[in-house]
This record gives sequence, C-alpha cells and structure tokens, in this order.
Amino acid sequence: MASSYTIPTDAFNPVNVFEVKILLAYFLNKIDRPVTPSQLLEIFTGDGVVSYFLFVEAKEQMLKNGTLALEEREGTEYIVLTESGKEGANSFNKELVTKSVRDRIYAAGLRLFAKLRAEQEMRFEIRKLDKGYSVRCVCEDGDIKLMDLSLFAPDKEQAEFIKSKILMDPSAFYGRVLDFVIANEEYVPDISE
Repeated sequence: MASSYTIPTDAFNPVNVFEVKILLAYFLNKIDRPVTPSQLLEIFTGDGVVSYFLFVEAKEQMLKNGTLALEEREGTEYIVLTESGKEGANSFNKELVTKSVRDRIYAAGLRLFAKLRAEQEMRFEIRKLDKGYSVRCVCEDGDIKLMDLSLFAPDKEQAEFIKSKILMDPSAFYGRVLDFVIANEEYVPDISE
C-alpha cells in the first residue's frame, strides 16, 4: 500500500523570527545594494518563503537592535545592513537556515532587481480604443530609442498580460523581434503542389 504522507508546506520555510533575521542579514550582505522597505517585503514574502508577520517582526527587531538602519538617499528611504549586521552576516552558521531557503530569497531579490531594471529600459502605454486596447512598448538604451511598437489586445486583462510577458525578459523580446525582421523574407508560394 502506498504511503499517503506528505511533507508539510512550511517544512522548508523559516519558522521563527531568529531564522528570518539571519536570512535578512544574509540577503542584504550578499546583495550589497540599497533596498527599499517595500522591495524587501516583496522579496521575502512574494514567493511565500517567509510569512508577512515573521518578516515584519524580524525587521523591527533588527532596526531596534541596530543591525539594520533606515537611510534616506535622494528622497527615498532604504534599509541597510549596519556594520554590526555585516559582522553577524559574515559569521553566522549557514546550517541555521537551509541553502534552499537562502537561494530562494537571493533569487527572488535578483528577479525583483532585474524587473526594476527592465521597467527603466521599457516604457508602456496601455490605451483604450473603440474596440480593444493598444499596448505601446518603447525600448530605450540611454538616449537611443531602439524600438517603438504597438500591439493590439482585445481587452485590458490581455493588454496587461502582454506587458507582463515582455517585462519578463525585455532583451529576449527585442532580440526576437530583431531576429524576425532580419530573417523575414517575401513569401513565395510553392506552385508545384
């Protein structure tokens, strides 16, 4: 008879504030760049790796004990790891939080920063038409406009879907459009059939 035992869904997730604090220090030390409070919240809770309440409690404790600090730069508030936080991140025993959880948090952070970069390179305008929507996509590299393309979508939901798919990998989208244009040839029907 086959076993019906299943692994609990929280078996691979941090279960206490201490583990989340270790994960926060590890991530901020490894990513080594400014992170806003909302970005950090999205990274830690977006994939369900950490519960919202554990994250908030861990962050507040770290702000209170001085391992995290809020820093304002050009009108934007960031969470940074203090020197004592960096010392703790460098000396913690990595077995306290599993490698798979550390990797998931790090990957979530990289995805978020890649998405933010893509949003800076790509501009979108979704406009309602008489019938459907227009999704205008402008791809820029500095002051050079690489592409200005409008696509039709039958409804707002599909227009947003098109935008999200392009933002998943804007470079690949631009490359595929370019590949198609370069490889495009006039269609000549085969009359021998």
